[in-house]
Amino acid sequence: MSSIQVEVLGSGCKKCQQLETNVRAAIAALGLEAEVLHIIDPIEIANRGVMATPALTVNGSVVSKGKVPSSAEIQRLLSA
Repeated sequence: MSSIQVEVLGSGCKKCQQLETNVRAAIAALGLEAEVLHIIDPIEIANRGVMATPALTVNGSVVSKGKVPSSAEIQRLLSA
């Protein structure tokens, strides 16, 4: 299986940190090889079409915004 790229988009607030924690837990639970980036630059976030943070992208596609999905929800997103 090839590596995936996951980006957490947000300022670094508690919700953004929780999303990153949930992402890492989901990746570990699925046994995936993934690069996890945390994007805090508001210009970069806006360039991705995201106006509500925290947001999550998988391989460049926005899959969640404005909420903190659980690890189980993220596992479903990564498995799709």
